[in-house]
Amino acid sequence: MSTSPLFRSAALALAVSLAVIAPAASAASPAASAAAATANVQRQPIAKGLYELAYSATQNAVFVASSGGFGDAAGPAQVLRLDPATLAVQQRIPLERKGFGVVLDDANNRLYVGNTVDTSVTVVDIAQNHVVGTVQLMEKVTGKDGKSHYSHDLRELVVDAPNNRLYVTGHSQEGSVLFVVDTQSLTLLDTIPGLGNAKAPGLALDAAGKRVYTSNLLGEVVTVGTDSGKVEQRFKVSAEQPMNIALDPAGSRLFVTDQGLEMIRKYQGNSIEGFVSRHPGKRVLVLDRGTGSELASIPTDAGPLGILLDAPRKRLYVTNREAGSVTAYDSDSYQQVASWSVPTHPNSLALDAKNNVLYVSIKNGEADPKGAEESVARIDLNG
Repeated sequence: MSTSPLFRSAALALAVSLAVIAPAASAASPAASAAAATANVQRQPIAKGLYELAYSATQNAVFVASSGGFGDAAGPAQVLRLDPATLAVQQRIPLERKGFGVVLDDANNRLYVGNTVDTSVTVVDIAQNHVVGTVQLMEKVTGKDGKSHYSHDLRELVVDAPNNRLYVTGHSQEGSVLFVVDTQSLTLLDTIPGLGNAKAPGLALDAAGKRVYTSNLLGEVVTVGTDSGKVEQRFKVSAEQPMNIALDPAGSRLFVTDQGLEMIRKYQGNSIEGFVSRHPGKRVLVLDRGTGSELASIPTDAGPLGILLDAPRKRLYVTNREAGSVTAYDSDSYQQVASWSVPTHPNSLALDAKNNVLYVSIKNGEADPKGAEESVARIDLNG
């Protein structure tokens, strides 16, 4: 199937859109928690075109990728180092290519930045605050129109630091793949096919189990063996728009956001033969990662996207992109325990586990001033 401008636009929207305390014996109602939580949220405009972020315990800093946006008014591509208490910009690290997704290898002081539209990864030394390399994952191909372009774009990244491996989803309706990078030599080791003939937005690593889990817009969760370098399992799930994935390290559960956006539904209808929508989404699907069986369906606010599990505290956090909120759930009972309003479009999450602080990148919407800087929020979870 050829890739039309409409599909390419929708694909880019998908690709760039992607310490312990005891849990309370009884949770406050979501409404009460939301009212109490307002005072615990700090927010600061940072730069244009913000996407994913990470918190470094070794550096005691927040790092957020900025693509700079698009068009004539675009700003510079950069990674911004933020003070974790005030969100003040401490350092601007220039990038030659636009940055979107990030993953942190804190032990080795490296931040890996996905250059979505260039199908490459930029490697940043966060101790020295400078770029140390770029890994090109795929070369351009020439289309029927005679123009060259990348056949795959990037979304999520995960790193297996002890084994010196970086995994990156390259998604395409022509056939999504998993890129495998050697983090010592900064070379591409393998391109594993079979993630499905649809966009594959989600990615999670089970390093101990030697598995990588991905999701795709065919409504599948696909498992790749990190030793075998092959697809080992494929489960059809009830989520139509499975997006980001969180993995329970102590059990067999996967938590998957099922977004339920009309824009994506139209994209699926145009790009997936025989597609019929049967579920509105707006939930987190809980799956057994060994069997693919559905364990629970957790209702969320509109447009759930980012997801983060704080397993020791039994807390699951979700960004609801369309609702402009972040919601928290008890990861055992699946009950909502808190909500924070952070409009317009909360995107990705990072956690300072020691201090119990959550960081959120926030995208602007159509109603926000054109060219305005996008924001990072700091949520003190101790209040």
